[in-house]
Amino acid sequence: MKWDDLTLVILAVFGCFTLLLTQISEVLSKLPQIIRAWRQVRRELSNGIESNPPSALGSSSRPGAPAVDSCGGENHNPEGPEARREEHGPSQND
Repeated sequence: MKWDDLTLVILAVFGCFTLLLTQISEVLSKLPQIIRAWRQVRRELSNGIESNPPSALGSSSRPGAPAVDSCGGENHNPEGPEARREEHGPSQND
């Protein structure tokens, strides 16, 4: 084995070791968030079995009731504000 090969092997080993340490430190820094999220999931699952709350998608507790439009009601235009300006005619800036 030549000195060049030995040097490259040593650099590769230290590079892999540095990468491994970096990944371990990232996981350890996020560990408290992961634990809190896991506890919240367990709490939501245990509460969801006991009581079935309405979903956050606008469903109502009354069957047949209309869903709430969270986008602003009748002024909502799914094509964006540009399409709304065209509905009212050309603007003075054009």
